[in-house]
Amino acid sequence: MTTFRKPATNNRSNSAKNLQKPTFSTQKPNQRTDRNERNNRTDRSERFDRNERNDKFAQSKPTCPTSRPLVKRPAKPTANVDGVVENKKVEKIVGEKLQKILARAGKGSRREIEEVISQGRVSVDGKIATLGDRVQVSSSTKIRLDGHLVNLIPAQKEICRVLMYYKPEGELCTRSDPEGRATVFDRLPKISGARWIAVGRLDINTSGLLLFTTDGELANRLMHPSREVEREYSVRVFGEVDEAMLQRLRKGVQLEDGPANFKQIKTVGGTGINQWFDVTLTEGRNREVRRLWESQNIQVSRLIRIRYGNIKLDKALPRGGWEEMDLEQVNYLRELVGLPAETETKVAVAQNRRRTSTRQIRKAVKQHSKYRKM
Repeated sequence: MTTFRKPATNNRSNSAKNLQKPTFSTQKPNQRTDRNERNNRTDRSERFDRNERNDKFAQSKPTCPTSRPLVKRPAKPTANVDGVVENKKVEKIVGEKLQKILARAGKGSRREIEEVISQGRVSVDGKIATLGDRVQVSSSTKIRLDGHLVNLIPAQKEICRVLMYYKPEGELCTRSDPEGRATVFDRLPKISGARWIAVGRLDINTSGLLLFTTDGELANRLMHPSREVEREYSVRVFGEVDEAMLQRLRKGVQLEDGPANFKQIKTVGGTGINQWFDVTLTEGRNREVRRLWESQNIQVSRLIRIRYGNIKLDKALPRGGWEEMDLEQVNYLRELVGLPAETETKVAVAQNRRRTSTRQIRKAVKQHSKYRKM
């Protein structure tokens, strides 16, 4: 018996036929549209119910106008324990600190007067003063120190005065020395109702320009590091100095009290291991110039301050001599530290004002030196 086999089909051709054969949904067209319409009606009804609920909730809330700007209500006054109404408005501080008034009147430094006030030795209009009191000085104000009436005329109208002094070596920048050594205040002119305040210090082995003023605020601002007032020194050093060393001093070196550097270094002259340099600083730390050179193993043999700000040491001024600055120079220093200009001066303002001759200054210096040796 003869058997016939069915020819084998190609799987690839069958799969291709299946892909090309269109597929039809089992649902009828009218059923699909009906379902879409029902879904749309359900969505519309849900949105309508949601909007209606929101409208009812909005109507139940109290309405407040938003177009009118909000006005900040002033703080209500409070009542203390006794029932007296108190306003919290800050009162303007009237008057000036008592220690500042007495310091301007020449009764000592502010710290010294603070101790005197704390000891109960000062009275204002018959009442014992306490530390922190402020006084508005007028013609009727009476301030007493240890029972003695203080002259307040200098405190009412103070004239800012500034002296240029050529400090020699061997003098101390202090008012009194227990060992009896000479101080920079010994040569200064005597004034009434005020006192001279040194603007900075120079050590005993340093000479040069030293400023004095009667205005304590001016002195404090000129000395404060934040003002960065330039000080220029002429220094003679002993040792070999190379360019790498100068670059380190310009860039900055570490000292015991922090980093320090010279703002400018200019070679002035000298031969061999003795050379002169002009260096500039913007602060006045203790022995800073000497310590900067010593950090490079260089010894300072001579140090002279030749400039403070824009005020240069007068070459005609002898060592130990002083000269009072005119109004223009005083106002330059005040403007440098943000103080108002001065309108009055004790220096003659004539057009051809004769300066004190160098010969007279030298004679006064010799007489004073002779007096110190006796």
